[in-house]
This record gives sequence, structure tokens and C-alpha cells, in this order.
Amino acid sequence: PQLRCNHLSRCSTAATFSTLKPTAAAPQAPPLGKYAVPSRYLQPHPSNNITPHIASLVGRDLHLRPSHPIGIIRSKIQEYFASLSTDNNTTYTIFDAEDPIVTAQQCFDDLLIPPDHPGRAPSDTYYVTDTRLLRTHTSAHQSQHLRSGVDAFLCCGDVYRRDEIDATHYPAFHQMEGVKLMSPESMIGAEGLNEEQWLHSPECQLIEADLKATLEGLMDHLFGPTEKRWNDDFFPFTQPSYELEIYHNDEWMEVLGCGVIHEQVLHLSNRSDRRGWAFGLGLERLAMILFKIPDIRLFWTEDDRFHRQFKEGQIVEFQSYSKFPPVFKDIAFWTNDERTTNQDDFVENDFFDLVRSTAGDLVEKIELIDSFTHPKTGRSSRCYRISYRSMDRNLTNEEIDGLQFKVRDETATLGCEL
Repeated sequence: PQLRCNHLSRCSTAATFSTLKPTAAAPQAPPLGKYAVPSRYLQPHPSNNITPHIASLVGRDLHLRPSHPIGIIRSKIQEYFASLSTDNNTTYTIFDAEDPIVTAQQCFDDLLIPPDHPGRAPSDTYYVTDTRLLRTHTSAHQSQHLRSGVDAFLCCGDVYRRDEIDATHYPAFHQMEGVKLMSPESMIGAEGLNEEQWLHSPECQLIEADLKATLEGLMDHLFGPTEKRWNDDFFPFTQPSYELEIYHNDEWMEVLGCGVIHEQVLHLSNRSDRRGWAFGLGLERLAMILFKIPDIRLFWTEDDRFHRQFKEGQIVEFQSYSKFPPVFKDIAFWTNDERTTNQDDFVENDFFDLVRSTAGDLVEKIELIDSFTHPKTGRSSRCYRISYRSMDRNLTNEEIDGLQFKVRDETATLGCEL
């Protein structure tokens, strides 16, 4: 269960420089993980929509680097749950090195995500074949671990989604999933209840109370004592479902989604005799808040000016080493022709992926600045503004003009007319 949050602050466009100086030589990149094999993901299958850029991100294992902000947050969360074993005799098994390729059954069906859900569409998900894909959430491993007989676990890893491009969205990010099944003795009164009776039962309320107390403790562990509030929410795989917000830096911020595991999910996992809770959170979301990192692309840099600021186990405020000015380029195109005015098959995420694949992490943001439908012909057009910005050097117009011409050429492959 995971909530994508879009409320983080944008980067300033001002060009400023800090006193941090670049090192004489680039640092040696950490060794890649066992899943860093791009050819695994670039298979010649008609359903495959994984780009070389995405394939190059798999296996970087940022969450396993002890001095990386993502790894520091992961360790602190695991540290908190390890401390609970002495309080309530619950030991959480750790899973943090699982194959990012999962089946549609694992990622969707086992979690009651319906066949027509937009999250299943190729516009949102990276498919290896028609039935295998890059996981879109760590919940994709929930059923396999429940089937294996584990009663409490934390699952952490990189996940992939086709999405918009801005300072808080990246097609690869990291999640932490947590699951706990309650003891059979504490759930005896739930036997034989129908759905309505279960939702109002003392046993369901017991799970809800344990879930909320656990996650409120986690927030205090990460942020210090802080004000919190709970909101009702909906996820197909939990019932009831909630989101947790904390009051931080004078504003309410959504930090995670959670709920009581849906009875049918437990049934599909061969654990119909048990009840429990699950939660999911985004590590980038928490790291951007705690370390005050303004741009999600920074997590993927190998620039030593970024990495030397962080040490294992420590949360410190990120000091910007450069803010180079952006270069803006606009692109406008028709998304259908006069023969298909009643049909517009343009998928925005396809365009975003195309730009990212062409220009990589030099793309900071893409925004729609105008759209138009011709009153006589019915043709539709869109105009996007692409913001190019490097995090470690100035960009020249000539360099970006070259990339922009490539973007224009590639856009035509989407059936668009410039």
C-alpha cells in the first residue's frame, strides 16, 4: 500500500553557488547489484516498453548503501521495528534484495487490483512481457511472503512507474512495505463473522489500534515527537484503509498509507486463518523531507559533492553545491489528424518517457502550457515546455538544441505531427 505524494517544494530557478567545491576526480561508483543486467529488461517482446534509461537504473541498490540518504532512512525504519521485538515479542523478517521483475498476478491480482485499473496500463507500468513487469510497489511481494509462513516482515526495494517529470517524480524510486499478522489467540472472536460484522468487531479495532500505535511510534522515531492525524482512505488490498499525516515545518504532510489486510488477500495467500495489517511508504518522500533534498534526481547522482555530505546513521541537512540556471525549450504538435478527429490515442506518459530516454536526467520538468482543439477540423494540439537543468554544470543552448531536435524527431514516432 503506497501513496504517491506530490506536495514537495520545487527547486528554485535562481543561479546560486555554495562554498562546497568539486573534488579533483569523480568518485568510484559503488558496485552494482545482482539485478543490474540491462539485457534482462530490454527483451524483444511486443509488450516490452522498458527503455535503456530505465534498464540502466535497475540494480543500483540505493537502499542498500549505508551512507546514502535512502539507505539511511531504510536503516532507521528497520532499527525502529527491531526495537519492537523486545516490547511485544514480534520479530520482523527483513527482505531487501528481491527480484524487481514480478508477475501481473503478484503485482495486481493477489492484491485485488481490478483488470481495468489504470495502474495496470502500459502507460503507467513498465512491462517486460505481457505477464511480467517491473514491480510498481513492494506490495507485489506480500503474497509470496505470507504464503511462505512469515507472520511479520519488512520488504524494501526499488519500484518503477511511468509518471510525470518534475522535482518530486522519477520513474524509479524506493518503497518500504510492512506486514504483521496478529496472534491466532487474539482473533478467536473473529471466527465466522461476515464482512460487516468483522469491520465493527473488537478484533478489527484491535488491529487498527496496533497499526496506528506502531506507525505513530515510527514517525516519532524519524521526526521526533510530532503532531499526527489519520484520514480514511481506500486501497483494494486493505479494509479499512487509512493515510497518516504529520505536522512538520508548519504544514500537514502525508507520509504513508496503510490498513487492515483485506480478508480476500489473506485467502489468496493461503492465510485465511489469520488477520493483520500492512503499510507502505516512499523512502524518497521521507528523505527529501528529513534531509531537505530539493530534487529527486539527486538521489541517483554519483557526484561526490552530494555523497560526501552523508554518513551512516546520521540525518543532516543537504547543502546545495550548485544551482545552475535552466534552459527552456517548447515543443508543440498535433496529436491526431483529420481522418481520426474523433480518436486521440496520445498518451502523455509515452511522451514523458520518450523525453527522459532522449535527454536523461538533464530533464528537470515538463509542463503542459497550452492545448487546443481546432473548431472546424477537430484536430487536437498540445504545447509542452521542457526545462533542462544539470545539477553539476552549466548547459549551453547549442547542447540543448541538439537534444531538442532529437526529441522532436522521436515525438513523430508517437504518431504526432509537429
